[in-house]
Amino acid sequence: MHNGGSPWTLTVPAGGDTLRQERLTRDLHDSLRRADDLVVGFHDTAGATEPGRKGTGVCEVALWAATTAAVARPASQVLITLIKEWCAKERHRKVVVTVGDDSIEITGRPDAAQERLVREFQDRVTGDDGPEPDDGAA
Repeated sequence: MHNGGSPWTLTVPAGGDTLRQERLTRDLHDSLRRADDLVVGFHDTAGATEPGRKGTGVCEVALWAATTAAVARPASQVLITLIKEWCAKERHRKVVVTVGDDSIEITGRPDAAQERLVREFQDRVTGDDGPEPDDGAA
């Protein structure tokens, strides 16, 4: 992410409610900035993105996140875990995570299929350079 990788863009969809989106985005920012080896900030939304291009528009509030750690995969696992925990606070919360041209939506109530999609997304954006998390470990 930060050390030679792309920063991650985090967008909290709120169904067109700009005030709710801003409130939720600030709450997510506060949750993520407490993590070690993670740098998070607000995207400059002064201008709209080009039509047909992924990204934030004029009325959207979004975050960027990057890691100060040298190893991208463990840091991305921490970021994804923190986003999942934040979304789990309310079942209707969602965060769209975008890295380059790839994106995934993380929800407050993920099912097995979404968990698989998140792992595949993480593999694509960080490369398979580390051990998979052992979800069955006690």
